[in-house]
Amino acid sequence: METFTEPKALVENQYYKYQRQKCLASLIDHVIDEPIIEIVNAFNKLPYCFTLQSCYGHFICSGQNDPHNLQPLPLTDTITAVEYRIAYIAFCVEYSEMGKRLLDALKEFTDVDPDNIQFCCAEWFWQRQVNSYALQVEPERFKFEDKAVLDYREALRIEKIRNEFFPRIYELVKNADER
Repeated sequence: METFTEPKALVENQYYKYQRQKCLASLIDHVIDEPIIEIVNAFNKLPYCFTLQSCYGHFICSGQNDPHNLQPLPLTDTITAVEYRIAYIAFCVEYSEMGKRLLDALKEFTDVDPDNIQFCCAEWFWQRQVNSYALQVEPERFKFEDKAVLDYREALRIEKIRNEFFPRIYELVKNADER
């Protein structure tokens, strides 16, 4: 599935409030990956933003075949390849001054590691919900995919980036109204 398209400009959306209410009414914590529940909830407390979908990012390797695995990669010299299911958070932003400020701040996240963090749109999200964006952690060469096979050392690096990525987003969103 293609996940990456270049970010689009915010547009007026007269249905934003209704779409937000509908989306939040159907959101259930137990379907969110446990390590990012607080982050998703922090996004959804902002009246000018709501989440659409998210994934903590899962590493599948020899001896660990659970596609929803939340365990860290084992420290070993026996694993050569790891399937990585991308870490991301997709969200919708209101066309407003506060929405624009949040969007600008989230765009800056790519500066942390431009080779492995992308700010993007996904066309299939945009068709369902205008003003939808995503931040994803994935090596640049795989940015169009929702999973990739990485060598073990690169997987360890991506895991470290992911582990720093979500707490940074949480801090930004938690303090968004102070901007």
